[in-house]
Amino acid sequence: MTPQVVTIIIQIVVLLFAISLHEAAHAWTASRLGDQTARMLGRVTLNPLKHIDPIGTVLFPLLLALTHLPVFGWARPTPVNTRNFKNIVRDDTLTTLAGPVSNVLAAIGALLLLLVIKMTSPAGYQAVGAAVYSLSGVEVVSTSMLYPAALLLCYAILINLALAVFNMLPVPPLDGGHIVRNFLPYGAVQIYDRLGMVSLFLIFFFGGGLIRSIVTPAIGFFFHILGY
Repeated sequence: MTPQVVTIIIQIVVLLFAISLHEAAHAWTASRLGDQTARMLGRVTLNPLKHIDPIGTVLFPLLLALTHLPVFGWARPTPVNTRNFKNIVRDDTLTTLAGPVSNVLAAIGALLLLLVIKMTSPAGYQAVGAAVYSLSGVEVVSTSMLYPAALLLCYAILINLALAVFNMLPVPPLDGGHIVRNFLPYGAVQIYDRLGMVSLFLIFFFGGGLIRSIVTPAIGFFFHILGY
């Protein structure tokens, strides 16, 4: 198995975990706030089979992998019935925020594990360094058995942060757009809802650059904490 294939497999594994965590966080928070819709559908789980979207979870990531681009995607949206909330705007906003927040926490968790690996032994130090440089596009040969784990954790930081930033873009149908919608007056909501298709084109043409402009400094900050 070539290093490139291993990298693709690692990215897909991390992506499946990240989107499953994201949707499970939505479902769990909704359940805690009074809406059991997603829980009854079995969505409070990290099992990716419960969250798979044929296009966003399967087709799109595979196309990116085959064209040697970073793997990315999305899951099937978590159903939420806001009528079950006591305070609709507050509880719906908290439920929406839970997804991106869970991804940021996962990225922080991956960073902490990388710090542990780095400080464990010289082999761990070398593995983390090689993984960080590999993610930066620098080819580094590592014989450490800890290298695959370190590379997986590096991609966990990258993909989780990218997923959080992507979902917080303030356009429908993303989480950020949903939050903005909660605070718009009724008349503006009607107009905002009609922007669905337009927003998809905006995301397609401008979203990638915007996400990179935010995620790149964040990744740099995480790797600075690691000492690279």
